[in-house]
Amino acid sequence: MKHITCIEDLRLLHKRRVPKAFFDYADRGSYAEETLRANSEDLKKIKFRQRILVDVSKRDPSTTILGEPSSLPLILAPVGLLGMQHGDGEIHACRAAQAAGIPFTQSTMSICSIEDIAANVQKPFWFQLYVMKDRGFIKALIERAIAAKCSALVLTVDLQVIGQRHADIKNGMTVPPEWSLSKLIDFASKPAWVAGVLQGKRRTFGNIAGHVKNTEDLNRLSEWTASQFDTSLSWKDLDWIRNIWPGKLILKGILDVEDALEAAKVGAQAIVVSNHGGRQLDGAPSSIEVLPGIVDAVGSKMEIMFDGGIRSGQDVMRALALGAKSCMIGRAYAYGLGAGGQAGVEKAIDIIRKELLTTMGLCGVNTIDEIGKQVLAK
Repeated sequence: MKHITCIEDLRLLHKRRVPKAFFDYADRGSYAEETLRANSEDLKKIKFRQRILVDVSKRDPSTTILGEPSSLPLILAPVGLLGMQHGDGEIHACRAAQAAGIPFTQSTMSICSIEDIAANVQKPFWFQLYVMKDRGFIKALIERAIAAKCSALVLTVDLQVIGQRHADIKNGMTVPPEWSLSKLIDFASKPAWVAGVLQGKRRTFGNIAGHVKNTEDLNRLSEWTASQFDTSLSWKDLDWIRNIWPGKLILKGILDVEDALEAAKVGAQAIVVSNHGGRQLDGAPSSIEVLPGIVDAVGSKMEIMFDGGIRSGQDVMRALALGAKSCMIGRAYAYGLGAGGQAGVEKAIDIIRKELLTTMGLCGVNTIDEIGKQVLAK
């Protein structure tokens, strides 16, 4: 980690250390990847207003997220299959987040189970939920999150229909992997990765294993999961979830003002302005393009979180300036995990922290609350 200077350095190291199928799973998007590219490109178009001779000796990037103190306006987003980027990846990422004093969100489609993480970390974490057709399983999953003292439920609402990710199909990306000679050679060239994954607690979907009969048949488990995403999910299902989950509710995957207004009506404490990292509806606008309109519509009613294309502290500053209260990173810390396990995730967080502090100083602000549109160039 000594010579790593930016998130792109972690990305390139991740690419060298992890088999292509799993790197591409984290790195790539759906279809032509127009929205994936737009997320980063549109952020870069936003320019800062440099200020001089302002006392910025007391810069402090700490804030609160859903009423809880956080050292940064940053959250580790739910990312599936972290345990295939690095053995016990979810545990290592959660430990890194908690060491940094920021929230970690576990994915439903994680390798480690809710219980695996809870037994190996010191503080509560967030849990992300996909609502599947098997409502009995979903009810049990929410109850497991309650038992593990998860402090927020992040309901992902933009995956009723799964966008096609060409790279995953070309790579035969399945859990377990679809084997080929080229894949065997690729895995053999990554002995440290193989050893780490083999030493991990699990090599399948930890939250689902045990629910499906004959879970030793991993292909059957994968097929069951793929068949469970529910196209009938609607706003009325929020009441059912609310009756089970007593805590803070966050809706992730909002890109439209009308949907944001509806989210405010159902009592969500926060929404995440997100297009699923460009992995769902290709051709949808970038997250940063729609953020200001959503902030104007519901920013006074709930917390607005931002997700999509964050690769630097400057990107965090841009989203905060346009009204987000905090930002989620997914790929940025997944690169760190694949590059160096917990130390890599800690490095990713530290890079963003230092970049944010530098940008705050050069824009003449000392606290997160001071960041607004005034820091942007007209």
